[in-house]
Amino acid sequence: MRSRLLVALFLLLHFPAHAAGLTAYTEELPPLNYLQGQQVSGFASELLTAMASKAGLALRLQLLPWSRAYATVQSTPDTILFSTVRTAERENQFRWVGPIGKRHIYLYRLSKREDIRLNDIRQLAQWRVGTIFASASQKQLEQLGLRPGIEQDNAPDDASNLAKLRMGRVDMVAMLDWAMHWQTRQTGMPDNQVRPVALLDGQAQYWFALNRQTPDATIRQLQNALDALVRNGELKRLRLKYIGTEEFPGELVDLYAQLRQDGPLLLADNDKPSARCPEPGQGSGWRHKHRAGPEGICPLKPGY
Repeated sequence: MRSRLLVALFLLLHFPAHAAGLTAYTEELPPLNYLQGQQVSGFASELLTAMASKAGLALRLQLLPWSRAYATVQSTPDTILFSTVRTAERENQFRWVGPIGKRHIYLYRLSKREDIRLNDIRQLAQWRVGTIFASASQKQLEQLGLRPGIEQDNAPDDASNLAKLRMGRVDMVAMLDWAMHWQTRQTGMPDNQVRPVALLDGQAQYWFALNRQTPDATIRQLQNALDALVRNGELKRLRLKYIGTEEFPGELVDLYAQLRQDGPLLLADNDKPSARCPEPGQGSGWRHKHRAGPEGICPLKPGY
C-alpha cells in the first residue's frame, strides 16, 4: 500500500494533472491553420501536434474567431493561442514557446509589370495598392499617406486582392509571403508570375502563446520538443510543404527600415512638420517631406 502511494506521489510531482491535456485555439488562416474536412490542419497546426506528441502531452485543436480565441486563452488555464505574433503589447499577456516562423509582408507586382520599381517610400503614391481591410498592412500604408479608396484598394481577403492584381485593378498587393505562396497554389498560378518589389514589414515572428498559468514544466516540454524538431529538420520540411522558402530577397528595399529611420515621408494635410509640394500638378492636397536635395524637387509622380 505504501509503495503504491509513493508511486502516485511521484507521478503527481513529475506529471501534474493540469499539464496532461492542452486545448489549442486558432483561426482559419491558411496555410498556417485551416479546417480540412473535420481536422484542423496547416503548418502551425501540424507543428504543434508534433510538439505535443514528442512532449507526451494530450492536445486538442479547435477553430474559433480570433477575438474569441484570444480572450479564451487569456482567461483559461491549459490553453494555447496560435499562430501569434509576439509583440511588446502582448508580452505579459501570455507565456511563449517559439519562434516558429518569420512574418514577412511584401508588396507584390505581376512579373510582367517591369515599370513598377520601388527604392523609396515616396514612390508608393504613384501606384494603387491592394490590401485587406483593417489589416496591419492597411493601417501601415495609411500611416504612410496612402488613403483607403484612393491609393489603397481594400478587399476582404488575400484571394480577392490576388484576383484584382491579375485583372490589373491594382498595381501591387500587400501580402504575407506564405499567404502569397498559398494563394498562387490555390489558383494554379505559377509562382514566377508574381514577384516582390519591396519589404513592407519583416520584424516580427510567429509564436505559440500560452495562458499565463501554464506551468514551467509544460513550457519546457514544448520548447524542448520544438527545438528537437528544428534539429532533426522536421520544421524545415513543414515550412517547405506549406509555406515555401522564408529567405528574404536581399536586393529589395526595406520600407519598414526607412520608416523607422526617417519617419513617414507621406503626410496628410493636418500632419506636421510638412510643406506643400512646390511642383505644379500636385492636386491631391497631400504633403510630403522633401528629401530630394536643396532644390526641393518633388519625387512624386504628377497627379498624386
